[in-house]
Amino acid sequence: MKILLLTDNLGGGGKQRRLVEMIKGFQNYNDIELFLVTFSDKIHFTEIYNLDVSITILKRKPKKNPMVFYHLLKLCKKIKPDLIHSWGTMSTIFAIPSSLLLNIRLINGNIVDAPDDLHFFDKRLFRARLTFPFSTIIAGNSIAGLDAYGVPKSKRVCIYNGFDTNRISNLENESVVRKKFGITADKVVGMVGSFFGNKDYETYVKVAIMIFEKRNDVTFIAVGEGPELNKYKNLIPENYRSQFIFTGLQRDVESIINVFDIGVLATYTEGVSNAILEYMALSKPTVVTIGGGTVETIEDEKTGFLVPQKNPMAMADKILYLLQNKEQALSMGVAGRKHLENTFGLEKMTKAFYQLYSDLIIE
Repeated sequence: MKILLLTDNLGGGGKQRRLVEMIKGFQNYNDIELFLVTFSDKIHFTEIYNLDVSITILKRKPKKNPMVFYHLLKLCKKIKPDLIHSWGTMSTIFAIPSSLLLNIRLINGNIVDAPDDLHFFDKRLFRARLTFPFSTIIAGNSIAGLDAYGVPKSKRVCIYNGFDTNRISNLENESVVRKKFGITADKVVGMVGSFFGNKDYETYVKVAIMIFEKRNDVTFIAVGEGPELNKYKNLIPENYRSQFIFTGLQRDVESIINVFDIGVLATYTEGVSNAILEYMALSKPTVVTIGGGTVETIEDEKTGFLVPQKNPMAMADKILYLLQNKEQALSMGVAGRKHLENTFGLEKMTKAFYQLYSDLIIE
């Protein structure tokens, strides 16, 4: 079977990571041929070049260039894919004409978050629902996300993210990572996420300051980049700036997470967060805000703690508890790793997509 995958870009986001992981998972399937189109030349996940997938860049220049529709149609005529699987809002919109004109079924993979504040005139909801009538299947990575966007029961399928444990097989030495970022404190609390959109770094910074006022043996780390990075850097008081490290965009995120004692995610809305899966893969206890798919990912009080959104006190209390109770923190980390293997394995995700593809082609 031939599958044409479309993505808005291959930047450093969780949706793009999930796509790359799926392509990895299909490397041992001899009866499937993958073709990847990205509408941007921004490629963070350079390992894609080492995978068995044909890559085409159809750059949107200028951004609203209508010729993209034509170029994609021309490519579809050449490849003759059995299915088109889009992984973003714009890539789904670009796919619709080719899907209709060439009678190719379209899997819409746009639903990867789970906003709880959507209203009738919300642009996110409008753009998503605009694509639903033209989609054969809408594949989300959380039930909460499918519910939030009101995806019809007859068209929805939930396939959770899959984590490739080979990503943690060759980690950089902890002492090297500590030296690289100037980490001297005994304890490390970290959060991975972009500095825009649904990530609540304001709460995370407030939590750090609260803990700095109680302990001087903790370093907080923020891994990621984004347009609001400098805004949050400026929120750190001068006397605490040496204890709060902003790493910027990093490729070897797993080696940095490996030095964490606790993994944190303060967020407003998520599907299934790749950051949480990375924490669990490395056996780190987690403290995560309730919202969307986080309740489908974390087993509260077993693999970590779920806390209310925008509640620095509640989050700080749970982090302090884990810092003060090392044995329970380690136990939660081990339980998290087991939960990952049972629920969010790469093989499980790949099999689910393979079955979806097979079912649609046979129908």
